[in-house]
Amino acid sequence: MNNRLWAGLALVLASLAGGAHGQVGDERVLAAREALRNGDRATLERLAAAREPHVLDPYVRYWRLSNKLARPEPPPVGELTEFLLEESDTQLADRLRVDWLRRYVREQDWESFLRLYPDLREPDAELRCHQRTARLETGDATVLTEVRERWMEMTDNHVACEPTLRVLALDQLVSADEIWWRFRRQVESRNPTAARATLGWLPHSGTSAGANLDRALHAPAAYLDRLPVNFAATRVGREIALAALASLARQEDPRGAYLRFERISDRLTHDERAYVHAILGHYGALSRLPQAADWYRAAGDVPMSAEQRAWRVRAALRVENWRMVKSSIEALPSKEQALPEWTYWLGRAEAQLGRAAEAAVLYRRIAGEPHFYGLLAGEEAGQLFAPPILTGADNAADIARAEADPALRRSLALYRLDLRTEAVREWNWALRGQDEAFLVAAARVALSNEIFDRAINTAERADPKGNFDLRFITPYRQFVEPQVRQQGLDIGWVYGLMRQESRFVVPARSSSGAQGLMQVMPATGKWVAGKIGLSGYHPGMLSDPDTNVLLGTSYMRLILDGLDNHPVLASAGYNAGPNRARRWRDERSIEGAIYAETIPIDETRDYVKKVMANAVIYAAMLEGRPQSLKTRLGTIAPRLAAEQ
Repeated sequence: MNNRLWAGLALVLASLAGGAHGQVGDERVLAAREALRNGDRATLERLAAAREPHVLDPYVRYWRLSNKLARPEPPPVGELTEFLLEESDTQLADRLRVDWLRRYVREQDWESFLRLYPDLREPDAELRCHQRTARLETGDATVLTEVRERWMEMTDNHVACEPTLRVLALDQLVSADEIWWRFRRQVESRNPTAARATLGWLPHSGTSAGANLDRALHAPAAYLDRLPVNFAATRVGREIALAALASLARQEDPRGAYLRFERISDRLTHDERAYVHAILGHYGALSRLPQAADWYRAAGDVPMSAEQRAWRVRAALRVENWRMVKSSIEALPSKEQALPEWTYWLGRAEAQLGRAAEAAVLYRRIAGEPHFYGLLAGEEAGQLFAPPILTGADNAADIARAEADPALRRSLALYRLDLRTEAVREWNWALRGQDEAFLVAAARVALSNEIFDRAINTAERADPKGNFDLRFITPYRQFVEPQVRQQGLDIGWVYGLMRQESRFVVPARSSSGAQGLMQVMPATGKWVAGKIGLSGYHPGMLSDPDTNVLLGTSYMRLILDGLDNHPVLASAGYNAGPNRARRWRDERSIEGAIYAETIPIDETRDYVKKVMANAVIYAAMLEGRPQSLKTRLGTIAPRLAAEQ
């Protein structure tokens, strides 16, 4: 047994000695998990054979069977079937089916795949694609009709969907225009590998097309400056030139793309020119260029992606062209037009155009809903966000029902052993198909066990318009309040940001390396520690809640001081960096809501809106009086000349 395993067991034994947090048998579960990670098959077999009456005993057996499915020798069909029967309707049974199905995919055993697949409760995108391939490989041609109907929405599909899509293309069951449409969307979504594959499905694309596409995407300016004289003689030549223009515009140089487009526009078709104008409008809007609205107008009614349609509205918003805001929203498909953001902005456009009655109807559709647009719509209708009425007393019977749920019991045991990934899976499995009372009770169970993210998410699932005492909790106040006073910060904003950053999960760690309650990057922590005179800083300190809050709130103060003391700019700066937040300002003053709506990074745009809405709700609850989101959003001052 290696040192890591002994260390893990020592921790568990220590907790057992304490009595309160551990349970007999925990060490066997952790040892089995470690054996799986280390590929120690002998230990895993031994531990699985020693059955114990422990709530996580099925995990030890699952890990053994999953390990067997990953090995080249024939799978133990009898044992697999027995486990699926014993653990029917559990998350582990579904995961074992997934493991088994993936083995069938590796073996290209499509008939066995199709026999097992119907029992899978929650297939992911990859397995749904493999199911289509299995049907095709076993002679079910009806799958081609199904995929044909979904062709236009499958540009970002999992790679496992490629076999059926390729058959459709090569058998000419979709038109060349539809294949080119797919190619264009893949170029726009920065998926050159997929675009190259799609290019190969087209007849007469030529052997050099793939190499030309690579050059066009990797060095678009050079490619466009050296276009062959006869590039426009074929559609392949024109489409690769369009791909180069799209790539250049995306590289934050839409002006350069426009100049090169002007040189070749007379050699393109009307529809191709309209497509390029949509590309220029999209990337011009992302770069906050005033020309973006004009480029979008030149695109006319050319088919656009959902992202391009959204940025057509934002381009008009940025220059406050309310007629174009209105027409752009009304041109959206009905499903998109009904989204809260476009309901609110259409209301604003109607109001700006003197149609107050029409605006009021739109505001009423979402007013009072506890999100960014609902809060703003409520204010336009004359309603500040008032302190919410909190949920009543716990229902003992519902709490008991939740505590007795087998999946929740397994989840709590997994949290106790710090197996968070498995714990979240079990928790989510337990919530499937449950009524609102169960969900609220489960959220209270999570809160009582200090599993704050599950409490918030589960309460929101129960009622996204209520359960404020569960959805907007204030843990770690002993760390937060002193720093709020020390830094002179708004506690509602601090909690609003922290809730968005980590959902109050102390060990939270992002893919970029940010850590802890306030998701502080190690380099940022070092910089802030130097600024505030915190000696002996090392990245491990970020896992301590007290230190993490100290560094995070200090960083909020430093950013706020450098960004006009404006919480919208500071929120954007906290997520994407203060320099970006500065560059995203305009040459003139703009309202904070428009600044937030036109942030070019999807993650940051969503983040800022949620942080600011959270801040209003927290402030209403903590201060006990109505709050204004519009006041907090305020006005964003012009960008300085040095920041151009």
